[in-house]
Amino acid sequence: MPGFWTRLFGKRSAAQADDAMKYLIAGLGNPGAEYEHTRHNAGFLVADELARRFDASFSLMQKGEVARFKYKGRTFILLKPSTYMNRSGSAVRLWMQKEKVPIDRLLVIVDDLSLPLGKQRLRGKGSDGGHNGLKDINQVLGRSDYARLRIGIGDDFGKGQQADYVLSEWTAKEKEQLPATVKRAADTVLSFATIGLQRTMNQFNG
Repeated sequence: MPGFWTRLFGKRSAAQADDAMKYLIAGLGNPGAEYEHTRHNAGFLVADELARRFDASFSLMQKGEVARFKYKGRTFILLKPSTYMNRSGSAVRLWMQKEKVPIDRLLVIVDDLSLPLGKQRLRGKGSDGGHNGLKDINQVLGRSDYARLRIGIGDDFGKGQQADYVLSEWTAKEKEQLPATVKRAADTVLSFATIGLQRTMNQFNG
C-alpha cells in the first residue's frame, strides 16, 4: 500500500521539519509590576512587541511566560523567564530542552549599558560583558556560542549607581525613543530566524 507508507513517512518528515524550524527567543528581565517599566526589562519589551505584532498570547508556564507564533515557515517560541535576571539560565535551558531547540536557534535579548539608547548589537557569541543574565546562561549551558541581541540603555549614572540605574524607570525623553528602538529590535529577531545571523548583523547592527 504505497499510499499508506507515503502518508506515514510524509507526516514524520513534516514533524521533523517543524522541529528544525523552531527558534527560542528569550527576552530577559525581572518579573513583577515593580520592574515592568525599568531599563533592565528591555528584553521583555521586545518579546512583548513580537507577541503583539503576531497576536500571540503569553501563558504562565514552567519558569516563565511563553508565547508562540509562526512566520515565514518558522515557529517562534517567546520566553520571558520568571526566574529573575540572575537566574535566567535554568529557564532558557528548560525551554531549549522541552522544545528541542539547538544552540544555533537560540537568541537572547538583553539590555546593555555600553550602548546608547537607540543602538543595538547582534552577536553570535561572546562573553557576558558583566550582564548577570548572560553570565548565568553561560554557566548553566556551559557555553557562550549562542546569539545575543544587546539593546542600548545608556550609562547616565554616577559611580556605584549602576544597579539603581538599570532598575529605575525610563525617563520621559527615553520613552519617546523606545517605540522605534523596540520595533527595530523585533525586526532584527525576525530577520535572524529568516535570513540568518551574518546577514542580519550586516543589516541591523548599529
